[in-house]
Amino acid sequence: MGVSVIQEQHDIIVDTIKQITQGDWKVLVIDENSKKVIDNVVKEDDILNQNIANIERIEERRPMNPTMDAIYILSPQPHIVDCLIADLESRRYRKSFLVWTGVLEPSLRRRIDSSPLAKQQLGGFQTLSIDYFPKESHLVTFKDPWSFPVLYHPACNGLVAKHMRDLAQKITGLCVSLGEYPKVRYYRPRAPIHEAAVLSSHLARFVSEELDEYAQWNPNFPSPTSRPQGILLVTDRSMDLMAPLIHEFTYQAMAHDLLPIKEGDKTTFHMTVNEDSPEAEEKDMELGDKDKVWVDNRHRHMKDTIEKLMGDFQKFLDQNPHFTNKDGDTTSLNAIKDMLAGLPQFQEMKETYSLHLTMAQECMNIFQHHKLPDIASSEQTLATGLDEDFRKPKNVLEGVVRLLDDDAITQSDRLRLVIMYILYRGGVIMEDIKRLLSHASLPPQDGEIIANLEFLGGRTTHGLKDSKGDLTPIFPIDTKNLVPNEEYSLSRFQPVLKPLLENLCRGALDQTQFPYVKPPLDPNEDAIVGQGSLRAAKPSWAGAGRRVVENRQRIIIFMAGGATYSESRVCYEVGSALSRDIFLASSHMLTPELFVRQVGDLSVDKRRLDLPMDRPAPRAPAHLFERPAPPTAAATPPPGQRLPGAPIGRVPAPGGLPGGPRLRDATSQPPTQAMGSMSLGSGAAFSPANGGALRPAVPSPSPAPSGSSEKPHKLEKEKKKRGLFGMKKHSHG
Repeated sequence: MGVSVIQEQHDIIVDTIKQITQGDWKVLVIDENSKKVIDNVVKEDDILNQNIANIERIEERRPMNPTMDAIYILSPQPHIVDCLIADLESRRYRKSFLVWTGVLEPSLRRRIDSSPLAKQQLGGFQTLSIDYFPKESHLVTFKDPWSFPVLYHPACNGLVAKHMRDLAQKITGLCVSLGEYPKVRYYRPRAPIHEAAVLSSHLARFVSEELDEYAQWNPNFPSPTSRPQGILLVTDRSMDLMAPLIHEFTYQAMAHDLLPIKEGDKTTFHMTVNEDSPEAEEKDMELGDKDKVWVDNRHRHMKDTIEKLMGDFQKFLDQNPHFTNKDGDTTSLNAIKDMLAGLPQFQEMKETYSLHLTMAQECMNIFQHHKLPDIASSEQTLATGLDEDFRKPKNVLEGVVRLLDDDAITQSDRLRLVIMYILYRGGVIMEDIKRLLSHASLPPQDGEIIANLEFLGGRTTHGLKDSKGDLTPIFPIDTKNLVPNEEYSLSRFQPVLKPLLENLCRGALDQTQFPYVKPPLDPNEDAIVGQGSLRAAKPSWAGAGRRVVENRQRIIIFMAGGATYSESRVCYEVGSALSRDIFLASSHMLTPELFVRQVGDLSVDKRRLDLPMDRPAPRAPAHLFERPAPPTAAATPPPGQRLPGAPIGRVPAPGGLPGGPRLRDATSQPPTQAMGSMSLGSGAAFSPANGGALRPAVPSPSPAPSGSSEKPHKLEKEKKKRGLFGMKKHSHG
């Protein structure tokens, strides 16, 4: 298994907690944003197993815990610093170890440093730079769709500089997590017509400055490695306007385009599991790297995906002949789904295959009913500028108009087709845009969406006598060695990112259009690296049966303004073909529907966009500044009870004392009855009834060391009942 940015971020978080606890029990305090970062890559058990007694939200009501240390993993926001200072001034915990997910602004750092109580209580202060969300092993987003209007909306110019600084810090954090201090390059458009043409160059310089500053403050960065120096290439959506519009027929991209896949904290598809049976239930099925069927098929053409799903199921039946109905049909998706319903013993496999067979079937239904083969044939010509035989196309407009007349084609597909035709032509006269929209029965307001593409460098209109300008693609298609393939004729188009990466890996990427922020001393350096690392690529059998140290060069592409799933796919494909680890990062993932909507929003009043930076700043909850009630003495409970379900050796030592062997005197009393009602939830070791006073201490052996093989299942179950990571809320009364 190669490098995964999911695993890298997971290890950074868990190792940081482990280094701070060092076998001693502590409380973990998080906030709304840092919780999302942690939840995305770390299971709660992975945290609880590092001697974390409880996980609490800094914004919520919590009991005082002055005899226990706390680890704070916080996002660097002003209101979170307010919450932290309220904790420190009330001496909520004994000692506090601060860990930030991103760089804290100097003014906020000074507020903490200037607090006398903070100086007394702080046990550590560090920045992890993990403010990003790995989506796949080589795909990262910032979950920030608002980045698009901030970068391209003309009324957002005043927000761009700060937003770019924020982006630069997150990109730097990704580079640091991957152990890379890369050479930085960027996209510079030829003869640009849009104001945002300088976006990539400015952002690349900001990232370069952040990397240099990080290296200056961290002399051990980067760690020594046998890998060639990495490359970070900063580009933006304007480099390729066709990729987010075209119908792509590889499984992942097609499913996101056509199906109601929900993008929340997880990526899910809603379906009925165990259909037509008493156990039928509605369920949100997750699509992620844990689903091996998804990972194995997401970049295949849909035709190949269906063949693979059916082939794998047939293989299962061959291995389990007692499930086979002699008259059963395994040549259709519906027949296989019916057969799966009769396999209750294989619930997990059944649900996984039902999910993908259902998604594949729904995609193919839409493919046929909305005439996507006809649309795609025209789209491929518009996007590549070539027909199926890789020749200059003829009668393009007639083909487009014929499709616009067809009632089976949806309005959204008609609009995409009109936009692609106009981009293919390098702009048309305004009267022709009106005619096309009218012919497609589209509202005149859609003309604004087309016009807004100018903000991204798209040429949409020109005067009758204007020259069209240079329409040469960034990477012209070399037709000499291309052989027409009827089977995949609807997938001839490749995103601009594919030839870009191929040229980059071979050391042949044009330095005029993709310059360095700091040009290398040797102009031939790239070509040498490109040839050398290809020679060094090991044959597939070289590492058979053992883990080989990966020394493949790492390339990070940052696509400002949103990336597409087809662009993610080509990163994997080129990386595999040319022995590189290629990571795609972006503010958010685009579907065609979202892209068209966001382009349309570039002409609406900025106030209607509801940008996070235009909303009132969040504030620390008032309850954090309330004076706690004076503690009352705890009643002495009868002896003979201990924490229910807790295995000996996993209970926090009294007051968070350091772990280690404890001698128990022969006359020592067993844990008291008060422990029978004690909870390790968000009120760990406290009783709300007695004003938050600490209950009597429990004599206990030292906690199991983190390397112990002991499996604390019972305690973990107890903690889960309390809802850790969806903590039990305390009343706000």
